[in-house]
Amino acid sequence: MATDHIRYDVLARDALRGVLRRVLADAAEHGLPGEHHFFITFLSTADGVKLSPRLLAQYPEEMTIILQHQFWDLVVTEDRFEVGLSFGGIPERLVVPFAAIKSFLDPSVQFGLQFEPSEAIAEASEAVAEAPAAKLPTVPAPSALSVAGPEPAAESKDEPGKTSEGAEVVRLDRFRKK
Repeated sequence: MATDHIRYDVLARDALRGVLRRVLADAAEHGLPGEHHFFITFLSTADGVKLSPRLLAQYPEEMTIILQHQFWDLVVTEDRFEVGLSFGGIPERLVVPFAAIKSFLDPSVQFGLQFEPSEAIAEASEAVAEAPAAKLPTVPAPSALSVAGPEPAAESKDEPGKTSEGAEVVRLDRFRKK
């Protein structure tokens, strides 16, 4: 097999992360249009992720957040986003680098992006390594999804004080305005 000197996988991954960045930047500037809302799953221990010790203890590997009705101060930069959310009635500020994101889903239009878990780890390693001649690892390109939705980690409105344990499946209707 020929060597890919152009690195199409890296170009595709970066382009799809650009889609995510733009969607979040538009939401930060104008709010969420129509019925759009986002499920974002990320590695909770990736470099640059900032969570409270309480949330990190509850979600030691990965976490899924929902940006829909109750979030505030969404700030998007070139390499990360920051957002305020409430967990169990306690307000929290999260910082999530785009490199830590495993998946993004907008179930209102059944659009999703999934990034290989090794990509976030590989990108974190690349950021730490300062050797300019280091060769990037080969990772599969991200793919678009049409799925029903990931498991939310945030508290549900229907059951205050109840948080998911990571594998709970919930109906999206629980998060819609009634």
